[in-house]
Amino acid sequence: MQKEVEEKIMRLQLMEKNLQTLLIQKQNFQNHLFEIENALKELEGKREHVYKIVGSIMVESTQDDIKNGLTSKKEIVDLRIKSIEKQEARLKDQLTEVQTEVMKNLKE
Repeated sequence: MQKEVEEKIMRLQLMEKNLQTLLIQKQNFQNHLFEIENALKELEGKREHVYKIVGSIMVESTQDDIKNGLTSKKEIVDLRIKSIEKQEARLKDQLTEVQTEVMKNLKE
């Protein structure tokens, strides 16, 4: 019985580490999304030359091309954030379930 509880505790620790990793990924994607949204706002009303960075150089481009590229990136990042949030919710449910089992076994 004790070995089973120890295994569940180790499983809990692993799940918590996975949750932390997911939260860091989510935060990184949210930061990237924020940058994309700011870039799109900067493009609003701009009629002068616009540039995009390709590799290590800046290349002149059309405003529409840049907006389309940024909008596409924004959609992808949104999807990734939603996917991470689903994984996060599932993992939290599993964590709660295992914690309940561990607490029940410890009280016995």
